[in-house]
Amino acid sequence: MKRFFWAARRAAPFLLLAAIVLGALLYPHRQADAGEQTERIVSIWNVDMFEGGKGSRTSFLSRVARLAEEDGVYYRVLSYTAAGAREAMERGEYPDLLSFGAGLGVDAGRCVPLPYSFAGSRLAVPWCRGEYLLFSMTEDFSAAGEVVISLGGSNLSCAAAYFAGIAGEEKESLTAYLDFLGGKYRYLLGTQRDVCRFAARGTQVFIRSLPDYCDLYQYICMFSGEMQAECLRFLAVLFSPGVKDALSEIGMLPADGAQGRTVSPFATPAQLELAAQAVRPGSAEKNPVKFFESV
Repeated sequence: MKRFFWAARRAAPFLLLAAIVLGALLYPHRQADAGEQTERIVSIWNVDMFEGGKGSRTSFLSRVARLAEEDGVYYRVLSYTAAGAREAMERGEYPDLLSFGAGLGVDAGRCVPLPYSFAGSRLAVPWCRGEYLLFSMTEDFSAAGEVVISLGGSNLSCAAAYFAGIAGEEKESLTAYLDFLGGKYRYLLGTQRDVCRFAARGTQVFIRSLPDYCDLYQYICMFSGEMQAECLRFLAVLFSPGVKDALSEIGMLPADGAQGRTVSPFATPAQLELAAQAVRPGSAEKNPVKFFESV
């Protein structure tokens, strides 16, 4: 038994060497096999800057990705917070495609022009949008009464109120909704999120559209030149009629037919704050419209 143990110890280094040599011989073959698959993975980040309708915009993009995948091309959709996306981009980390809302502060100079355009730009195009709405428990929208303005995300509800000629008190989104339900306010200036809330509750409300201003656009831009063909394939599916029709699943609308004024998709938080201050009651700004652009 001792002789066998001693022999095994003597043989161990040779066995290890044989294993290393064998691995070195086999490794190039495994690399070649992997290379033959030519899998390409397109990275897509989604950053929600405003409240949606219902469900998840990231999940919706993931479903679109499954439709676009073919021939070894895969799409990886990740959800980022605004702070997380900014930090990553400051480190020089960029996705191939970015889905985002105004106020993230995206560097337009890094964007690759798209074969689509919106508001005269081809650098960022909305794949879905929300809308500002005025809600009432009665059909009469002309009666005097307090208005509560819903705030949710980085969008400028105060601008929607300004361009609609409405004055009211600004409150956080859920608080505004509950106060309106409780009868504290006659009207609620809200969005598609409130439509979904009322529907889930089974509450009947009357709605008036406020089309003169909207910044509830979920844009998409492209950074990658290397993956350009794969990115364009994804965008073709995203902007297809069938996918546009499916936006109702998440309580959103296609951007087709959008009108009125908006803010730049590349606006920074500081620029949005200046625009908000310009349109709020008591502002000394003589020309608030200069902070906004036409769709």
